[in-house]
Amino acid sequence: MPPTHDPRVRLLLPSDTHAIGQAIAQSEPMMALGQRLRASQARLDALLPLLPQAMHAHVKAGPIDEASWTLLATNSAVSAKLRQMLPALEDRLRTLGWAGPPVRVKMLSPG
Repeated sequence: MPPTHDPRVRLLLPSDTHAIGQAIAQSEPMMALGQRLRASQARLDALLPLLPQAMHAHVKAGPIDEASWTLLATNSAVSAKLRQMLPALEDRLRTLGWAGPPVRVKMLSPG
């Protein structure tokens, strides 16, 4: 039988407990991570119009740093197509002002 939640029981938190958003906003490393996540997603959003519609669900924005930006593919066919399209994808990024690190393609691990 699954446990039930008793509304009379309250979780007592210390008085100086912050909401998660507030805690993240006060942490420089977490803010930098959030900025990199948004930058990665923005690049993917800019490339989606170049990708066949059927690929959209199979491509995810991956890590970005000074050395590279990674596109994550859910299967080998999508990975191969992305590698084939890399020159056009990188050209599109340059056209939009993202002349930064080269694009890499990696397969997502199953699971």
